[in-house]
Order: sequence, then C-alpha cells, then structure tokens
Amino acid sequence: MGDTTAGLLLLLIAGVANASFTLPMKFTRRWAWENTWLIWTIFALLVLPTVVTWLTVPRLGEVYASEGPALILTVAAFGAGWGIAQVLFGLAVEAIGIALTFSIVLGMSAAIGSMIPLIRLHPEKIFSKGGMGVMLGVLLVIVGVIICAVAGRRREAALSTSAAVQGNRPYTEGLMLAIGCGLGAAMVNLGLVFGAPLLASAQRLGADPLWAPNAAWLPVMLAGSIPNLAYCLYLLNKNKTSGRFADSGTSPYWFYAFLMAAFWFGSTSLYGIASGKLGSWGTILGWPLFMSLIVITASVLGIVTGEWKNSGKQPLRIQMGAVAVLVLAVFVLSAASRWV
Repeated sequence: MGDTTAGLLLLLIAGVANASFTLPMKFTRRWAWENTWLIWTIFALLVLPTVVTWLTVPRLGEVYASEGPALILTVAAFGAGWGIAQVLFGLAVEAIGIALTFSIVLGMSAAIGSMIPLIRLHPEKIFSKGGMGVMLGVLLVIVGVIICAVAGRRREAALSTSAAVQGNRPYTEGLMLAIGCGLGAAMVNLGLVFGAPLLASAQRLGADPLWAPNAAWLPVMLAGSIPNLAYCLYLLNKNKTSGRFADSGTSPYWFYAFLMAAFWFGSTSLYGIASGKLGSWGTILGWPLFMSLIVITASVLGIVTGEWKNSGKQPLRIQMGAVAVLVLAVFVLSAASRWV
C-alpha cells in the first residue's frame, strides 16, 4: 500500500471518529452541556496531548529549546484562536441556528485551512493541475456544506424547532460570530502547518515520523484549552450547574467524557499522521478531505439516529444531495493528491 493510499484511509478513519465524538453526550443528559464539555476539555486538550506527546516524542524539551519560544508561541496562538472559535460556535448557534452556523464554519474552515497552506508552501503551483484540483475540491466542499445548511433549515422548519428561528442575539451579530468561528476553526490545521519546524526537530532528535506531529499538537491543544475551560467555568457559575458533578447515577459520565476525548484527540492525531503520508501537500489536501468526511459521516449518523425523522421527504432528499456533492469533493481531492 502506497503512502498516499494509506493517508487517504487514515483520513477516512479520522473523519468517522471526529464526526462520532459527540455521540457519548447522548448518555450524559443529567449533566448540563458545560459539565460534559469541561471534562472533555480536560481529557482531550490537557491530559491526552500531554501523555501521548511525552510517550511518543523523545527529548521533547530539546525539541522546543532548539526552535525557540517565538515559534512555540506562534503555534500556541493558533491553538488559542481555535479555542476561541469553539466558544463562538455555541453563541452563533444560539443566534442563527445549527444549519447556517455549520455551513459558514465548515465552509470557511475548509477554504482557509487549505488555501493558506497552499499559498504559503506552494505559491508557484496554485494554477498547476494539482492546485486547480485542490481549489475545485474546496469549492465542492463549500457547495456541499451550503446545501447541508438548506436541508438543515428545512428540517428545523418542519420540526418547528427553536433553532429554526432567530435566537436571543441579533441575526447580524450571529452571522459575525459564525464568520469569526469559521476564521478560527481552521487554526488547528494552521498550527500544524506553521509548526513544521517542530516536526523536523522532533524527527532529528529521534521521534518516529508518524508521531512527530505531536510536537506541534501539544502547544496547540494546551492553548486551545484555555478559552474552553474559561467558558465552561463561566457557564457553571452562571447556570449553577457545578453541583451536577455529584449527582447520583452520573459516575459513568466521566467515562463517556473520556471516550469523547479519545475519539476527538485520536481523530486529530490520525489527521496529523495522514497529512504526513500525503507529503508536502498533506495539510493542503488533507484538511478539506477531513472536513468533507466529517460532514458525510455526521449526516449518515444523523439519519441513522433518527434526527431526520418526521421532517418530511424533501429535507432528507436535499441532505442526501449535499452528501453526494461532498462525496464528489472527496473523489476530486483524492485525485488531486495524485496530481501533485
């Protein structure tokens, strides 16, 4: 099996895992969102990155010392930007609904997370066959996500959910929040792109190339945890929900939160490995592929778990059309991976 094929298969697994990571939240209903998200943050952004990086990247202190604090702070800044985007996402959903928020965030994330690495790493190949393939694939991802938004709005209207109408925030403010979230959502990938010297130093000092991305993931995740922790603590205080941690019958919830973290951090780690398998274009091709596979898997899981039940045939047909466009985007991006 070639590296490109292996990379694509790993991306498939990563997309499925990432789209599935919130499923355990269905079993933590006696906790408020902030209870579950706080424990998820601790496991996914603090504990697992620290332990896994320590186990897989030898001489970690020397890796960071060799590149200096400026680079580490730059990579961490991308992580902090992503963490802020997580907070903005929840606020945007409150204002403009799930469907439109997802369309803006994932569309912008796919575009920014792919085009910035292309411009930074291979500006001379933007209009090459591979570059044009990437741009076509990203365009299809954006179109597919927009169609998902249309389907989601139709579903929300059919089910008469509160997300189908304007929330407590002004609609324009909600759009700005979603755009801000979209700008920040791609910063996980940019942290890996701009953290490339850390990967090179890790390999030079003995790290296996498969695990070298952990040297960049660690500062990204640690910095990303700060806005998430702060927002969860704010909600716990505001909603007076901190006492729910001690509710009887909720002890398994800690395991469910850990399971969420394992799925999420595992998918992110697999993305880093897969991007390495795709060569110097890995973060350019891998990110929109990753986004597409997440949306496709989430769509299938939504259908399987009954989220589209009683919404009528039209919204589901539109959603399946969106999935078809995203599948086409996967094929185009996969082909582009062989043109570069």
